Amino acid sequence: MQNLWRWILGYADAPPPARAPARPRPTPAPHGQAVSSPEATAAAHEAMSLAMLGDRFHRYVLGLPDYHASEPSQEERTILRRLQSTCAAFDVRSLPRLPTVLPQLLRSLKSDTVGGAQLAKLIGRDPVLVGEVMRVSRSIYYRTLHPIQSLQHAVVLLGQDGLRRVVTMHVMKPILHASAGMFGHVAGQRLWDHAERCAHACAYLGKGSSDPFEAYLAGIVCNTGTGAVVRVLDQEAPAELGPLTSHFLASCAQLAAQLSLRAAHHWNLPANVLNALEERTAAGTPPESSLGRALLCADTLAMAQVLGEHALAAPDTDLSSAWPEFFTPAMIERCQQDLRRQFRDAEARAV
Repeated sequence: MQNLWRWILGYADAPPPARAPARPRPTPAPHGQAVSSPEATAAAHEAMSLAMLGDRFHRYVLGLPDYHASEPSQEERTILRRLQSTCAAFDVRSLPRLPTVLPQLLRSLKSDTVGGAQLAKLIGRDPVLVGEVMRVSRSIYYRTLHPIQSLQHAVVLLGQDGLRRVVTMHVMKPILHASAGMFGHVAGQRLWDHAERCAHACAYLGKGSSDPFEAYLAGIVCNTGTGAVVRVLDQEAPAELGPLTSHFLASCAQLAAQLSLRAAHHWNLPANVLNALEERTAAGTPPESSLGRALLCADTLAMAQVLGEHALAAPDTDLSSAWPEFFTPAMIERCQQDLRRQFRDAEARAV
């Protein structure tokens, strides 16, 4: 099944079915055919730019060199068939379990009537989460004149937005770091770097149309399946496998999107998050929900941000006109500026 993620990054074998958006974009001509207008040429160049961006990001995640061949080798086709079979049988219960306190805590964090004492009581049922909340509240970013002496004091200091992020990071970071092996030893931290930026961008783009926490959560979990695919790839791919083609990496991304959705269902995540993740796996169909649109754009913006931070792409890559049917260029530009501002000093703020 050809999913939206592949289409938006330019990997699809054919353009998606015609739609009638408020601001239609010309459909790029298939590879090797001439385009009929300057507008179509610009759209084709844009699609190619997004494709290169996605391909380079996934090579960075896996620690692979650039490789410009697009047609998969016979060996790759064989490995893909094994990957598809293995992923179809993948047991999402093998992923780390969510803390038992999490569902009730998430519901409480969505309520404006729940006080700091109640939240502290809930958090206190998970010793690891207590440690994380205290650690973050005592960091340089939240440093106060008086030392943090109690969990309730830390909860009040962080506020609901801060707690949502701490809780989500506490839950998802170990999952994305769980990869290990030939590919996975570099993938975990790189996936987490992307997840943080994707969540931030998704919440930014979802302002006014989506629940802020659901948008943040969708951004964090959207590539959960990538870690699982990395682990499967490490098991199935022979050590002597040559450079991986763009087609192979795009097919792995398709499998990852499907596994992310299955994992989200297993964890009983909110319905809007499940719907946005499902839209990512739809066959060539752009998302219809506001959260699905925010997630699609945030995923790519986060890729550009991570690559720019590591000098693998221009640090000021302009994607403002990439999705005019979803967001105005000004909105995307402001989101990119906010990402750069938020993560410019990420290493200095790390604790």
